[in-house]
Amino acid sequence: MSIKNKKYSLLIVFVIFGLTFLGCATYYQKNYQLQSFITDGNFTAANKLLNKDKKGEEGINRVLFYMNKGMVNFMMGQYQESNTYFEKADLYNEDFRKSLGSEALSLISNPMVKPYKPEDFEAVMVHYYKSLNYLMLGQYQEALVECRRINIQLQQLNDKYKNNKNKYANDAFAHNLMGMIYDASGDKNNAFIAYRNAYEAYENEYKELFGIPAPVQLKKDLLRVAHQTGFMEEYANYKDKFEMEYTPDTSDSGSLVFIWMNGFGPVKSEWSINFANDGFNNGWLNLTNDDYGLNFPVFVGNRGAAEQGAFKNLSFLRVSFPKYVERKPVFTSAYLQTDNQKYPLELSQNINAIAFQSLKDRMVRELANSIARLATKKALETLANQQNENIGTVLSIINAMTEKADTRNWQSLPYAIYYARIPMPQGNHQVNLQMQGAEQDRKSFSFDIEKNKTTFFTYHQLATEHDTY
Repeated sequence: MSIKNKKYSLLIVFVIFGLTFLGCATYYQKNYQLQSFITDGNFTAANKLLNKDKKGEEGINRVLFYMNKGMVNFMMGQYQESNTYFEKADLYNEDFRKSLGSEALSLISNPMVKPYKPEDFEAVMVHYYKSLNYLMLGQYQEALVECRRINIQLQQLNDKYKNNKNKYANDAFAHNLMGMIYDASGDKNNAFIAYRNAYEAYENEYKELFGIPAPVQLKKDLLRVAHQTGFMEEYANYKDKFEMEYTPDTSDSGSLVFIWMNGFGPVKSEWSINFANDGFNNGWLNLTNDDYGLNFPVFVGNRGAAEQGAFKNLSFLRVSFPKYVERKPVFTSAYLQTDNQKYPLELSQNINAIAFQSLKDRMVRELANSIARLATKKALETLANQQNENIGTVLSIINAMTEKADTRNWQSLPYAIYYARIPMPQGNHQVNLQMQGAEQDRKSFSFDIEKNKTTFFTYHQLATEHDTY
């Protein structure tokens, strides 16, 4: 073997050895220790681990870093600190701009080299947690500011997806939470509007997309505030529609709004399929997969002749795409019990279902981007091979080992959110949370209820069926 060939052979071995350590690990696998601390409820250890992650704080995943910092501090009861981090996550999301350098690099590597831009529902959930933090601090006006930010964000989503009804373009539970906060602050007019928007979102979107109809408690709240604001025509309409009515309470009692966050949402993994070159015509490369009935034309006519020739000679491509993997919660239902009364916790948000639907909505775009990326890599590989077979071999290995889907997502979000409102007289009350599913569990809480005031409380049940992701 010549010295030159030995040199390239050593280079190939070095590349394989180096890329093996980069591996095909997903974002979840690379951050397994952090996720384990969070799912085990060891938030102090999770916070310490995040504090050491200077690369995460300053790198392309800093939005996820600040989301996780915000979540961990929320779970630790450090609500002011939590909002500091969520504010940074929101800031970096708002300032997200496409980088030409990272976009170009992603075409010859993979999309995980680009700064992470949150999913639409993840961006909304940042404001949800900020609202909860302010509620826990007793700062209703600040919580209402976050409500208005949620509303603006939802309006932007509606404008973005107004021609596609099968997209997550509205958030029924966000409107419902807005209604509860306006309601608690005494702003019954805006509470009515928010409750009405929530009801319409549940009935017109959530019921079909996610199988979630309007909660019974939402209907009760909508009737109540319609009556309290004197909107008697609207009250009569909803009274007939819901087949229920509101009886005014003159006891000056307060109420408890108990929000139960159950389990953890899905993690992103990846899958891959083969595409065959079905022909090159007038600058268009036609890629097909008969098993899935897919046909994707890719325009390459705007490239140089040598590069077009490389595309034309492609035989097949193996392309990687993101997919969600469900993490099933141990508990599937729950109710609250106090003074021998039972109050079911009603499903109001299914983040797992929203995540799957959101990815499904943009799968065509994901396919097109992945095909364009891998086709470019293959074309460069062919061109390099024409210049030097050894360099072409090295590039082929690099291309194969760097072909990855973007598996990043906010993995500490709950699987689903449930809630109940309990009317209570002034004083201290013991409330039991009974959870049911593959197992059963019971938790007890004590609340000091004030007359004519709403007490908010959140509880995140961490139990999740263990699996490999």
